[in-house]
Formats: sequence, C-alpha cells, structure tokens
Amino acid sequence: RVTELAESSHNFLMAASDAKVEFKITLTSDPKLPYKIIKVPEAAPFTAVLKFAANEFKISAESSAIITNDNVGINPAQSAGNVFMKHGRDLRLIPRDRVG
Repeated sequence: RVTELAESSHNFLMAASDAKVEFKITLTSDPKLPYKIIKVPEAAPFTAVLKFAANEFKISAESSAIITNDNVGINPAQSAGNVFMKHGRDLRLIPRDRVG
C-alpha cells in the first residue's frame, strides 16, 4: 500500500512538473496582426517566452515588450505560469519604440 501511494505521489509530481501553458502572442506592429501559439512549461522563465516569440516574428527581443490586450506591460522576470495565471492566454508583442 505504501508503495502504491509513493508511486501515485511520484506520478502526480511528474505530471505537475510537465504542466504547460499556452500563449497566443500577436505582433501588433504588423497591420495584418499575425500571431503565434506558443506552449511552454509553467516553470519556464517568461524572458525565454519573450525571446522565442521575438525570434519567431524576426524582430529583436532586446527592443520588444509583451503587453496584455488591456495595454498593461508584463514584467518578464517571472515564470510563464505566473504570467498565464495573472494575464491569461492572449498577449501582444510590441517593439519598444512604440512603448510609451
């Protein structure tokens, strides 16, 4: 019985560590509003999500920011899971020259 409990706890922890979140990131500087769907582990740093999305759209990550649909800037120094829980799935990528 203890072995079964330990096994089920291990399986639960493994499933939790494999949990992913999905973001729909729209490039707002393009009039066609292209978007990418990105699935990442919950624990992934959001800076990695920003860099990956910028690379996908072939723009510089260093001169880009991610905001919500309500124009709220997102601090990238947190996990992807935290961003998903606070702001949801739909986000926008903008060049920093348009931030302000």
